[in-house]
Amino acid sequence: MNEAPPILALDNVSKVFGHADRPVYAARAVSFALHSGRTLALVGESGSGKTTAARLIMREYQPDGGQLLFRGTPLGKGDARALKAYRASVQMVFQDPFSSLNPVHTIRYHLERPLRLHQPRLDGAGRTAAIAELLERVKLDPALMMAKYPHELSGGQRQRISIARALAVNPQVIVADEPTSMLDVSVRLGILNLLNDMKAELGLALLYITHDIATARYVAEDIMVMYAGQIVEWGAMESVLGDPRHPYTRLLLSAVPDPDRPFAETPPDSELSRIETIRRQAALPQPEVQQVAENHFIRPMPE
Repeated sequence: MNEAPPILALDNVSKVFGHADRPVYAARAVSFALHSGRTLALVGESGSGKTTAARLIMREYQPDGGQLLFRGTPLGKGDARALKAYRASVQMVFQDPFSSLNPVHTIRYHLERPLRLHQPRLDGAGRTAAIAELLERVKLDPALMMAKYPHELSGGQRQRISIARALAVNPQVIVADEPTSMLDVSVRLGILNLLNDMKAELGLALLYITHDIATARYVAEDIMVMYAGQIVEWGAMESVLGDPRHPYTRLLLSAVPDPDRPFAETPPDSELSRIETIRRQAALPQPEVQQVAENHFIRPMPE
């Protein structure tokens, strides 16, 4: 268990959409902390609330309950200067490396713009040197890359540019939202290794959001399983995946392809009924927390 104070924490944060008589909880009493030099994986299927959590962290949404704390200080709405400072400290790498870069601008422009905004003391030569250093850090050749446009790069190269752009402002936290899901399988490992290198070399706190448990296991020390806006199980990676205690976590793991397990074309009705029961019960409010092992917790489903 990491005892160092967290850089960023969500404390009982909720986000509600819809009407008051029919609220939709995109996040329900979500709490977690991000620590320097560690990766926390947030896993769950589509619609579970993972991206809502990311948008709350990036201040795109204001929480309807609970609070965000940055280095122990609660974040209010704040002024423009405070928001700029926070966004320099907390950066995001998006899922789509194709739409996250402006096609009409060169790679140099994409990396120079955050330097102009957040490091105004750098002159032209200083910015050029900083851009070259950023490109080298993400394993790209500055001489070849600076003058290129996004459409001239592969998906993996574009995602490396997105990571370099996030690093340009010297962040303390990186939120990576499905950063490999739109890439070819052959280049995913390179991006995952790059994220691991960033964490180790720069001491970043990394929130890795994914539906892919295999990649989560590769990059993260800790894991949270999310469903219907709630964190239902969390703790040390090997403990949660090696001995899942929540029925939904076991259900999620059972969906991971296993070459040694025979494929059943049509599950029996009893199995479908069991799955539907787990989903329905897991979507209900689960306020209690139960510790099941060292650094391993669940929210037991209602009886």
